[in-house]
Amino acid sequence: MSLDDNRCLVIARFQPLHYGHLNVLKYCSEKCREVIVAVGMASQSHTPENPFTAGERLLMIRETLKWAGLPLEKYITVTLPTLEVSRVAVHYVKLYSPPFRYVITLNPIVQRIFVEEGYEVIEPPTINREEYRGSVIRRLIADSRDEWKKLVPPPVIEIIERVDGINRVKMLYREKIPGYYATA
Repeated sequence: MSLDDNRCLVIARFQPLHYGHLNVLKYCSEKCREVIVAVGMASQSHTPENPFTAGERLLMIRETLKWAGLPLEKYITVTLPTLEVSRVAVHYVKLYSPPFRYVITLNPIVQRIFVEEGYEVIEPPTINREEYRGSVIRRLIADSRDEWKKLVPPPVIEIIERVDGINRVKMLYREKIPGYYATA
């Protein structure tokens, strides 16, 4: 058995981490010996679509795993620069992470490029994807609607408040920075 035989990769932006992400991370922990959590678009922050820094998102992941009682030793976190979705991106992912065998994703394009590169893709179970979406949560924050706090674990709320993330998101949506648009 090689080191990657029971290691899986899950890629997300975690903008911010929500209960849908946590559900997938728990699922991965049950299915795989080790879980590589890849923070996508790590080179972007302070935009409406990516308001939080890579470091803030890594902290959200770590603190949420601890809060949920998940074994930290099973999780390996890595950051990925902003990549175009193509088969070439798979090679960059391999450079930034330990070897893995499985890719856990619901994204059909990500599924396709990893399958074409010889990886096994597993679709995780979902919970209320209409509500548990970063774009929905960011819009609720921008609109000063506290319902967003029901969609993310308590450590994420604490981190967002500590980094003044509420005002950051509001400003980013209000200013509509050139070259970016506020997501619905």
